[in-house]
Amino acid sequence: MTMKVLVTGGTGYIGGTVTRLLLEQGHEVTIFDNLSHSKASAVAPGAKFIDGELADRGLVESTLREGGFDGVMHFAALIEAGESMRKPETFFRNNTATTLTLLESMLATGVNRLVFSSTAACYGEPESTPIREEAPLRPTNPYGESKLLVEHMLRWLNQIHGFRYASLRYFNVAGAVPGYGEAHEPETHLIPLVLDVALGRRPSIKIFGKDYPTKDGTCIRDYIHVADLADAHLLAFHALSDRSPLVYNIGNGQGFTVREVIESVRRVTGRPITVDEQPRRPGDPAVLVASSEKIKAELGWTPHFADLDSIVSTAWEWHQQRYQQ
Repeated sequence: MTMKVLVTGGTGYIGGTVTRLLLEQGHEVTIFDNLSHSKASAVAPGAKFIDGELADRGLVESTLREGGFDGVMHFAALIEAGESMRKPETFFRNNTATTLTLLESMLATGVNRLVFSSTAACYGEPESTPIREEAPLRPTNPYGESKLLVEHMLRWLNQIHGFRYASLRYFNVAGAVPGYGEAHEPETHLIPLVLDVALGRRPSIKIFGKDYPTKDGTCIRDYIHVADLADAHLLAFHALSDRSPLVYNIGNGQGFTVREVIESVRRVTGRPITVDEQPRRPGDPAVLVASSEKIKAELGWTPHFADLDSIVSTAWEWHQQRYQQ
């Protein structure tokens, strides 16, 4: 059945990939984005586009009222944990307050299905790994807190208004689909930064902290391919037609250290990678690895990119293409 979906942040890395998957499957998509961290060229062919701010209640409400949407996928957010330790107020305004505007607009217009792009940063320093959905929620940075506050709002809206939502908490997203991949402005994520070194676009890659309690002293993260993540969003969106609320971790269940990621890039690209070791950054947990057993059991989700080299390979292919355009 064809659906009409509003995608906030639909010109971003993850939102843009999900938009393309929706269009491939024959659905109608309207992107709502302010292009603050992307370009108009990132709008997926075939999608409608509204250049707007989520803080603009009138525009958001009129968009929902006129669009006849089956639901919303909400990706629009600031995402840099390190920056949130310097400007927490900006993250609470942009990630939490504007999402409340979106939720109020959805309630006012009767659009009653939301998939929320949450984060593993909600957990903070986990007591055990892999992290399960029932683990304590204790963010170590304002970015994670700004997302967790949205989850609290969603829980109450579900309880009081019957608002249907899925909250997907994911970890480090990487890789690319044909013709579309990670291109943040500015870029701060590890894999594209290391690929920049491989292309000679930057002299070295910084490692922040080499004294963590891990096998090589660097942070461990769980990398999920963006196409697998997009599949999870669509599964959750469909599932909301007959169940809610849904809260799932999305990851591949394997952790890789920063040094292991760098070694993978060396293998895939065949290029030398110079490392610049720096002190720890505040707010960086040592280990974040997800258990995705719940979404696998309940929705039948299965990741297709299980090993790091296959994820890096798709990112490398895209990374070379993006600078030739």
